[in-house]
Amino acid sequence: MIESIQRILSRHNELEHEMASPEVTSSPAMMEKLSREYNNIAKNLPVFREYLRVADQLAQARQILAAESDPEVIGLAKEEISAAEALLPALEEKAKYLLVPRDPSDSKNAIMEIRAGTGGTEAGIFASDLYRMYAHYAENRGWKHETLSSSYGDLDAIKEIVFMVSGDGAYGSLKFESGVHRVQRVPQTEAQGRIHTSAASVVVLPEVDDVEVDINPADLRIDTYRASGAGGQHVNKTESAIRIIHIPTNIMVTCQDEKSQHKNKARALKVLQSRLFEAEREKREAEQSAVRRGMVGTGDRSEKIRTYNFPQNRVTDHRINLSLHKLDAVMDGDLQDIIDAIVRADLDERIKNAGAAAR
Repeated sequence: MIESIQRILSRHNELEHEMASPEVTSSPAMMEKLSREYNNIAKNLPVFREYLRVADQLAQARQILAAESDPEVIGLAKEEISAAEALLPALEEKAKYLLVPRDPSDSKNAIMEIRAGTGGTEAGIFASDLYRMYAHYAENRGWKHETLSSSYGDLDAIKEIVFMVSGDGAYGSLKFESGVHRVQRVPQTEAQGRIHTSAASVVVLPEVDDVEVDINPADLRIDTYRASGAGGQHVNKTESAIRIIHIPTNIMVTCQDEKSQHKNKARALKVLQSRLFEAEREKREAEQSAVRRGMVGTGDRSEKIRTYNFPQNRVTDHRINLSLHKLDAVMDGDLQDIIDAIVRADLDERIKNAGAAAR
């Protein structure tokens, strides 16, 4: 563990020198990328340095105890050993979790996509509820959220919405929300008072830098068309809506929320970059199955991850068998207990896998 921490401290020093180099200072994209890595290390330094200090204190005290014959010095050494041994386990536990390799994307902004699934209009209403839940969660964290693309049906039910959550660590907190979310309740459209089950799917992608995904313009087919839906006089009068198809992968992105064709194109390209980045990562993980998520699931978008049971005021995350009877608070954005439990379960699984690999 000491060697691992020392490597991280060395990397921290390397980053300081790299960020001061003309090559980096002249490139905003490179500076942002290195700054993100630097800040991720910097926030963990207090724990690492305290662990090294206590471990060194313990080692020195043991050396003194082994070499000295003076009763007074021996007594002081024993006191130091006792104090250090009392502090070290907790510091070691903290350091162990901080040393688990993090996804480099965890500190990035998140692009979230919510789509209504089975259940007709009620599924769209549930998708709208999920969007509000994540918007409130972002506000609670002091993050910003911005709609990139949306499509609505009857009763303000969402067919599909794509939005960005901007804030330090947004993707790391929200990435495990990907999957199928199921709701059990009496729909607004139900006259007989019967409980129905509907679903919506959530996909969470990291916002990626231009330097991470190089898109060849020749690989794109870009179409313009007239926007539809709410939007005043602008709708159906100008071809501001954008559809981009990445020909090699057949990935399609549409955006029509902005009145400006240029803004819609920029937003669509941002979403396309994230989808291409995620597709490549999924391909790598499929080839290296050992690094795929274990206890918290595979990250498969078709995996049912959570049920929201309104009659019992209960939310259940099926990946970690966690049930909380505070659904009303969760729908208002109080997601932190669930997110913390999932992140901890993922860390525990990766530590276990790392230990098994080491043996």
